[in-house]
Amino acid sequence: MILNKKLNITLLLTCLISTVIVISCRISYKFNGAALDYNVYKTIYVSDFPIRAVLVYPPLQQTFENELLDYITRNTRLQVTDGNSDLMLEGEITGYNLTPQAVTENAYASMTRLTITVKVKYTDLKQDGNDIDQTFSAYRDFDSSEMLTDVQDELCEQISKELVDLIFNSTLGNW
Repeated sequence: MILNKKLNITLLLTCLISTVIVISCRISYKFNGAALDYNVYKTIYVSDFPIRAVLVYPPLQQTFENELLDYITRNTRLQVTDGNSDLMLEGEITGYNLTPQAVTENAYASMTRLTITVKVKYTDLKQDGNDIDQTFSAYRDFDSSEMLTDVQDELCEQISKELVDLIFNSTLGNW
């Protein structure tokens, strides 16, 4: 009987403490990941991202730029402008590389890795200290028996999506 009362008191105290913790904590989560104060930030300028890599796949620039603009439009309330803005996102595609992976016993690569690298300069014109000048890379492996021309478009789309996610989280997501 005494053990039952102690157990009930312990459970009651645990529930009370948990309730106080939950009530006193303020959890703020934004589903899009954007950490922007829309009272301060209203516009963003996104420049072209020219390809400056040794290897060039011309459709990559358009694929990457479209993915970046679409992602910003879908996940923020920022107005994309062509000039003066609160935020600026500039950069260039600096790497488009193929490297052999998973070398087999007969010294042939069974997989090839496509790596895309993007240099990004993010400028916050409203608040000092938020600027970023960073390089981002992402890759996908594909079977070496496949021709690059057969998988290139799909790989560039997948890699562009990953790069945009990394860039967004480091800049507008403020992670």
